[in-house]
Amino acid sequence: MQIFARITSPATQSLTTYRPTPSTISFTVSTRPVPRTLPARLLFYLSILVRIILGILALALLWAKWRITFPIEGDISKGVRAELTTWVLGSSAGQAATRISTRLQWRLLIPGALGVLWGVCRRGYTEESLLVLSGLGIQTSTSSPTYLSTATTRFIPTTSIQDIFIHEAFKGFEVRFYLAIVVQGEEDVVVVFPNLLPRRRILEEVWRGARACLHELQPKSKF
Repeated sequence: MQIFARITSPATQSLTTYRPTPSTISFTVSTRPVPRTLPARLLFYLSILVRIILGILALALLWAKWRITFPIEGDISKGVRAELTTWVLGSSAGQAATRISTRLQWRLLIPGALGVLWGVCRRGYTEESLLVLSGLGIQTSTSSPTYLSTATTRFIPTTSIQDIFIHEAFKGFEVRFYLAIVVQGEEDVVVVFPNLLPRRRILEEVWRGARACLHELQPKSKF
């Protein structure tokens, strides 16, 4: 039961606050595991190395299969590219890739290689951030699921921000808190950290810091 609960439990979220200047503050909520012990760090770097090796192996098998199926012919076969191809395929690693690729059909090799490449390029964690620029506005950002695409961002100027508040809503069979921005001229609010929906304690810390930074340079009323 403990193993099942550990697998089905949501990923641990962490909040990182960064303030490079008095008028700028960034809040980042992430599910990325932070290795703190030496064995955890070694395992982390080992997993990166394994992913790189698997990606190179998948590309090598595809390339070897392509060269075997469509060899270089004609005058091009006498060029530098042909010599490089011969040298690579003649090496021990190239011969191993050639032997494996010859035993695999395209209908098996392509889906398998694409699956491996997708797993290698998959980020494996989610990061969402809120950047507050005092007197200018707010920028929200959500990381992409893979390393090949950029994050989704949106900038909301201060003149369009009417309010920032914490509210609650139903998600499935549970009540979740969320941080929302009321934008002038829009019917729906902008939800900050929409995918992670962090705990209320994190939302309250972000809410207090964002409001304080966003309005700290605005002139105070004399009355």
